[in-house]
Parts: sequence; C-alpha cells; structure tokens
Amino acid sequence: MCSIRHANLTHCMMEIAYVCEWEKRPKVNHCPSIPLVCAWSCRNLIAFTSDLKNEEDDKDLSHMIHIIDTDHPWDVYSINSGHTEVISCLEWDQSGSRLLSADGEGQIKCWGMTEHLVNSWECTQSSSVDGDPIIALSWLHNGVKLALHVEKSGSTNFGEKFSWVKFSPSLTLFGGKPMEGWLAVTVSGLVNLCRLRGRVALADIAFTSGGNIVVAATDGRSSSPVQFYKVCVSVVNEKCHIDTELLPSLFMGCTTDPGRRDKYPAVTHLKFLTRENSEQVLLCASSQMGSIVECWSLRKEGLPVNNIFQHRSPMVAEKQPMILKWRILSVACGYVVLSPTSRNIALRCLWLMIILLFSGLALAFHDGSIQILHRLSLHTMGVFYGSSGSSQRVGEEPAIKRQRAGGPTLHFKALQFSWTSLALVGVDNHGKNTHLRHLLFLLEYCMVTGYDWWDVLLHAQPSMVHNLLEKLHEEYMRQNQALQQVLSTRIVAVKASLCKLSSATAARACDFHAKLLLIAISSTLKSLLRPHVLNTPDKSPGDRVSEICAKNTDTDIDKVMINLKTEEFVLDGPPLQSLQQLIQWVGDFVLYLLANLPNQGSIVRPGFGFLQDGASLGMLREMLVMIRIWGLLKPGCLPIYTATSDNQDSMFLLFCLLTKLWLCCDHPQDADKTLIDECCLLPSQLLVPSKDWLPINDGVITKIQSKHQLRLQFGKPYTLPGVNPNAQVEVFRSPASRRMDHLRCLHLGISPTEDSKACTRCGCVTMLRSPNKTSAMRQWEQRWIMNCLCGGLWRRIPFHTNIKTRLPENWGNVKATRISHCE
Repeated sequence: MCSIRHANLTHCMMEIAYVCEWEKRPKVNHCPSIPLVCAWSCRNLIAFTSDLKNEEDDKDLSHMIHIIDTDHPWDVYSINSGHTEVISCLEWDQSGSRLLSADGEGQIKCWGMTEHLVNSWECTQSSSVDGDPIIALSWLHNGVKLALHVEKSGSTNFGEKFSWVKFSPSLTLFGGKPMEGWLAVTVSGLVNLCRLRGRVALADIAFTSGGNIVVAATDGRSSSPVQFYKVCVSVVNEKCHIDTELLPSLFMGCTTDPGRRDKYPAVTHLKFLTRENSEQVLLCASSQMGSIVECWSLRKEGLPVNNIFQHRSPMVAEKQPMILKWRILSVACGYVVLSPTSRNIALRCLWLMIILLFSGLALAFHDGSIQILHRLSLHTMGVFYGSSGSSQRVGEEPAIKRQRAGGPTLHFKALQFSWTSLALVGVDNHGKNTHLRHLLFLLEYCMVTGYDWWDVLLHAQPSMVHNLLEKLHEEYMRQNQALQQVLSTRIVAVKASLCKLSSATAARACDFHAKLLLIAISSTLKSLLRPHVLNTPDKSPGDRVSEICAKNTDTDIDKVMINLKTEEFVLDGPPLQSLQQLIQWVGDFVLYLLANLPNQGSIVRPGFGFLQDGASLGMLREMLVMIRIWGLLKPGCLPIYTATSDNQDSMFLLFCLLTKLWLCCDHPQDADKTLIDECCLLPSQLLVPSKDWLPINDGVITKIQSKHQLRLQFGKPYTLPGVNPNAQVEVFRSPASRRMDHLRCLHLGISPTEDSKACTRCGCVTMLRSPNKTSAMRQWEQRWIMNCLCGGLWRRIPFHTNIKTRLPENWGNVKATRISHCE
C-alpha cells in the first residue's frame, strides 16, 4: 500500500503491504497480452478481470471476473462472466453492492450479491449494443454528494467539516426520486454524441450539479481534438430521451509544441479527475520513447472586444462577454525506459475518487514503477518500483541502479483507488494483486458517509490505538444530540475494529462488541411496548421507561416496577417466548459483569469498560425492569439461572447489585467494600456462565500490524506460521470448543451442520438459514440480513470450515513489505 500525508503533500514513500497471487498455472492457460481492468467499491470490495485459454482450443477464452474482500483476499469468488469478448469496463454503484461489466461486443451485465453474501454473485440484468464495443461506463448519479472541507479539518463540528452539496440526480422519477440505471459510450459514439458518428477510441463520463452528464471523447490521435458533450437524459411517455450539446473542445498541448508534435502520436488515457467534476480532465499521450501527462481545466474567460465597439456601446465595455475555454494547468513527462528492447511505455493513469481528500494521482509504467503526482502541478511526490519492492523519496538517489532483466518486466495493467483514496490496488501482468497505502486518517469521514473503514485501519499502528480512541470519542461527544444518535452504533463499531489491532486493547474490543448487541436488544425490546391510549403520549413507552428508571435510584426492582403502567407491557401472541434467547443473554451478561467486578485489577478484562459506562448500565437496569414485568405475564420468557438456594430471587439480587454499581459508575475505584463483597459471593449463589466474548477475526488487517511480510494465495486461507492470530483474545473466549451463533445467541455445537455466514470485519458468525418460525424472531433476523451488527458485509463460510474448531496453522509462507511516510 502506498501512503500520502495530506498535511504537506510534498514527499511520500510506497511499500507493498501484501501480495495475493494465484497458484502456478500452465503457461498455455495464461494470457498476458490481454488488457485487465479492476474496480474498488466503497465497501472495500475489489473486482478485477482475467482471461484463461482453453487447453484444447487456443481460440476459446473464458473471460473471468474475480471479486474479493480486502480483509480476506484469499476468499476469491470467480465468475465465468459469459462475455464473448474481452471485458473493457468494471463499475461499482454508489452503495458498493452491485457491479457493472462491459465488453468489446457491446454487452453490459449487472452483477448483484446472492443472499447478500460477498462471496456469492449472480447476473441480475443485462443489455447490449450488438457489435459496438463499450469504452466508457458509469452508473447514473443518484444526487447524493458529501463535500469534505479540508480547510476546516480542525473544527470540532462535523457539520462544518462535512456538508451535503446540492446535486441533482441524472434522471428522476415522480416526486424527484432518482432513477437507477447506467450510461455507456461505445466505440462509434452511439450515445448520441454527435450527428455524424465517428470512431471513438477513449471516453470518460462525469456529472454536473444540475443533473446533466458530460462525456469526453477522442479518436485516439493526439492531433485530433478532444470533444466534450453535455448529455441530458429525461423520460418522456415512459421512454428514455437523450439530448446532447457540444461543449468547447481542446487540442493537447504537445501537438502545438513543434518539439513534441510528432513525439507523442497516440492518446492512451482520458480521465476526468472525479466523476463529480467535469471541469478538470487528465490526458496522456505515449510513444515508444516515453509518455506525457497534461492536466486541463475549463474556465470562464472574458472575450476581447474591439475598441470601436467599446466606444459605441458603453454597455459592452462595462459587461465584458464571457466564454468557456480549456486551459492547460500543468504537464509532466513520463519515465523513459532506457533499454532498447522496450516497445511501449504503456502508461497507466488513474484519478482519485475523492479528489478533495488527496491531491494526487497514480501513474504506472511499463517498467513496473508507480509514481504519485500532485493532481494540479503534476510534481512527483513518490516513486515505487514494483519489481524490486522498494520505494524512493523525491530527490533521493536510487540505492542501486536498476537493470532490466532479459525476460519481460512485471508491470501493472490495472490500478484503482479505494473510495477514501487511502489504498490503491493493482493487478499486474502475472496475475498478482498488490495494494499500495496512503497514510491519511479519515475515520470521521467514514462514519459520516457510511463507507467501510478497512483501508483506514491499515495505517493505525498498535501504539496509536489508545490515543485515537480517546480523540475519536472527544470529537463525537462535541456533536449535537441528534447527530450523536445517528452515529451512536457506527462509532462503537469503529472503536471495536480499532481495539482489535492491539493486544493491549483486546478486552475493550470485547466490550464494544457486547455494547453493539446490547443496544440492538434494548431497542428491540422497547419496540414491543405499546401505549395503552393511542392519542395521549408525548413520549413513547420506551422513553418513559428510561425516564422513570433514571430518576428512581431504588435498589428494589419491585418498587421501580410499581411506577410503570403494566398495560403497556401486555402483548398479543408469543413474541416474548421466541425472544427468550436474547433475554437470556441480557441476564447472563449482567451476572457475568457483576461476578467479575472483584477481578478487575491490574489486568483489564472484558467488562471493565462497562464499569464507567453509566448509559450502558442504565440500559441494563431498564431491561431488567421490563423483563421482570413480562415475567409476571409470561414466566417462560424469564432468564434461567442455576441457584444454590430454592428461595433465591435471582432477578431481585442482580438488580440490587447492578443499581449500586450504576450509582458509583463515575468512580468505580471508589465502589464501597460492601458491593465488592456481595459480588464476591455471587459465584456461590448463582452459576456464572462462561461468555464467548469475541468472534474470531481471521482477516489480514490484524496480521499486517504484526510487521510480518505477507504473501497470500487465492483460495488458500492464511495464518502466520507458528503464531496464533487470536492469542491475545484467547483468554476472553469460552473454554469450550462450541461455536456460537452470535446474532441469535445460540450454541451451534462443536461440529455444526448448518450452513453459516461470517462478518467480513468482526468475524461474527450466524446461521445462513433461519430456524425460527415466529414473527418476532424473524423480525430480529431481518435487521441483519444485509449487514452485521458492526456494519460489515456477510460472506459464506465453506462447509469444511464450519466443522473445524481452529484454523490450520500451515496455510502459507510469509513475505511482503510495509509502507512508511516521510515528513
């Protein structure tokens, strides 16, 4: 991964974080000459292409699409796309859950997840323009745009850092609802680009804030103009109508320079800087001797008026007419391979998806190097040599003089930035998958946008976790109450994923995972309450329960219960009985928390974070009160405890101790000795259950932090040899080897036979099929059908993995490099 610090954007170094490659294949199946494409979604899913020959028929090619999750790159899902020609475009939608693919025959396919699993995909829709190759492809804009104000990064208010920009959808339905769809440009300019259709070699698509689409197109010759068209899409009588308008065109600067006129004959790349900025474009021209990159900007300029007209019409002099004109901002010459055996530079120019965050672009060369340039000045900020795995600062002399080997040089054929531009993925001509990182930190941005923050975690070292958690919490607490409520679960998920990066904070990761489940169960149980009189309440029954429990500090649960209206707790049907497993989890959690209070010493154990969390303890008190009332109406829903005495009122005892702990939560070290003594007696009064606190996360994010060099293989899961990746959390896990369904709070047994799925981020495991028939439990399960508690996506667990209690220790060898940043 390659990293850039936005603070100065002057120098950077790039190193490889990990390499994931295919196992060795016969040379007859390899097609190194076919171009590759890749795309990175906002959910940190990567799609890339490859082509395989048939061993029996060299002309028979399988055009494959491979989709991986960046944290589990070995778990690749390969699709035989069914495209008859080479795939030319891949495009993710704004939600990161659907993928478009287009080929040289004019066929477009839309791929979607099967049962919301990242390692299971199917074609949901398709369209075609027979015989007309697709050269540019884009989803229609949905009108949602969030601007990041870098100049206000020091502000404490999220509303000042991030603001929603007025941006119109490309196509709207009745009521202004954005219509979903995609726009493609073919090699013949089929999408009404001009009246006289001509050959189009390169094209790109951008959007304007007014809902229009701008298409840039060129025939591939640097001597020809680059044409720009404004495309307006509308629906008339349920039919799509497209109007086009010609915009100012431009000629590349190298064609107007006599010294460069014939040096760069072919335009190889044409890219808008971002999809949402049609006023800045990058052009690249190449030859056998080198490449040149030009950055152009569309500006309004005054039109000179002759003095004669100025004297005759004073109005002309006062209001100078304005015209739109393209102006070149900067030029950068590409790296020239000195070896005479080189036939083409094959420059790969990529743009940043969020240009406000990172003022840079990546260029990949045929010699295997990658350069990071400033997007406007095009000054080189860093160079990475992929073949040697080393990086170099700007201005440094190379450590060794690079020699070209006799064989073909390994170079990148496709590059793509992540949506936060913190990471860069490249697919080389040998089929490997390499990542380059950007050292920049934007967790707040991911929280507000909902983007996945895996690429942000790449840059958080274990020593940074504690300070980062504190700073993140401080910034969150400074926001208004409404925004805090919106981000309440997302910040807990971010904290949990951060804490897993360090063994010193593993116990806090357990607490954050438990808090996510606690918040979800609390909101579910409160949603069952119904007002007795529909037209009276100013507050919901759940809000009244919270208010009464917060004001009443009595340790007697029955006295607190008297103040509540029992009518609001009366439910029809058997929903409480079906939710007993969730109620049981709450009861076991309270018992475990209190029983381990005396053990919280110098070693921080799971549950320590709750001792200072008055809001969570208050939430537990509220649920115990509600469960107590429901138990009077339906005893079967009560949590089951194993008590040493037949007349022991377990709920009464736990509520009493929990209330005492809640009253002194601000200063847990000052808890009176009576409370500690009573908690010490709990194991002799009630059987304390063992808690399976933390799901096993077998992703690479925790392995990268160990500074081991990683070399992975597709299809082969990986662990560090001789190192247990979960050693730091093993003391927090149940001694039994039973697997847990973390969402349904059920034990699956030692060797579960049910198909399961796991979260790509936290490792939470749950059954793929629902065993429940009651509506209440099904509603609970439907909340997590698309995402996990932490917001991560689901992936299917292979059946052979389900029946193993631990992952194999001999899954691979280790080799990779790491990234550092230069101030």
